[in-house]
Amino acid sequence: MATLQDIADPLHIAKGTVSKALNDAPDVSEALKKQVCDTAVALGYVRKRRVTYDIRRLCILIENMDYRNRNDFGRDIIIGFRQMAEPAGFDVDVIPLTQEMQNASSFDVFMIKNRYEGAFFLGYSIYDAWYDGFKTSLTPAVFIDNYIQSNPRVAFVGVDSLDGINQAVTYLKEAGHKKIGYLTTETDGFYTRSRYQAYQTSLTAAGFSFDPALVGIRNPIAGLIDECFPSILEAGATAILCSYDEIAVSLMKRCRELKIRVPEQLAVIGFDDLPAAKRTVPPLTTIHQDRLQLGKTGFYALSCLMNQVSISTILLHPDLIVRGSTGPRKMEENL
Repeated sequence: MATLQDIADPLHIAKGTVSKALNDAPDVSEALKKQVCDTAVALGYVRKRRVTYDIRRLCILIENMDYRNRNDFGRDIIIGFRQMAEPAGFDVDVIPLTQEMQNASSFDVFMIKNRYEGAFFLGYSIYDAWYDGFKTSLTPAVFIDNYIQSNPRVAFVGVDSLDGINQAVTYLKEAGHKKIGYLTTETDGFYTRSRYQAYQTSLTAAGFSFDPALVGIRNPIAGLIDECFPSILEAGATAILCSYDEIAVSLMKRCRELKIRVPEQLAVIGFDDLPAAKRTVPPLTTIHQDRLQLGKTGFYALSCLMNQVSISTILLHPDLIVRGSTGPRKMEENL
């Protein structure tokens, strides 16, 4: 690992000045701080662990995910992470991530300047400015929604999409369904793509043929329901899997408008088990993600990376939660 002296030499400054710049001292100019941080990253400098009496810091960088209110998807993930991190001696900052932040500096420079040892990303997009840089970044980072290959300092945690979708398809087959549709927004994100692939794999495992006419892919959700749901019904679907709960909730609303009885005429299954899933009419059958455990697993993965254990992927087992949108009995095969 590069040392403070290694950073100081090409800049022709004292080692103490490098230390002050990295610690954001007020008597070092912003221009010099930037030079020091850029040089540190270029040389592969990674901030050493803080001594026991100093504060160790981690950050949760979050976008495209609500987390401030009790029923928000990200809230329990953050609580789980903190339940593990804070007893281990870390301060945890939750930071809404913006494009402006990412355009201002690289991820490694951001982490060095703010004295963070590692980061946990929630809701990160493949279109964000830092994305390509994660292939070679030096700072430990763990993602829930994206998987970065070939960097031993980056890991992914999540639930096993194939396990969850397979449970749903198996359940529907046992309930007598032969044509199972699928609704999803665009599959360029990691989890939407993995769930769609799991749907196809699970159909084959259950002895069904994959039929593109039973699949709807469109953004946004309103357009997906308006444009794709009618054609899936025409193709003979008696059950529909949705790649996440928001789609399933919108689908059941449309069924009420069209006088389609759920579950008697159409079974509906979501994915995620958001708090709202219990309050739909009828309550939504869905694939449960334990968000508290996801947060705890995120810290576990990050602590491994910080200790030079190059974890790649950790997947938790999901559970199919059967509620009223599928019901316990066999459904009618046709509308």
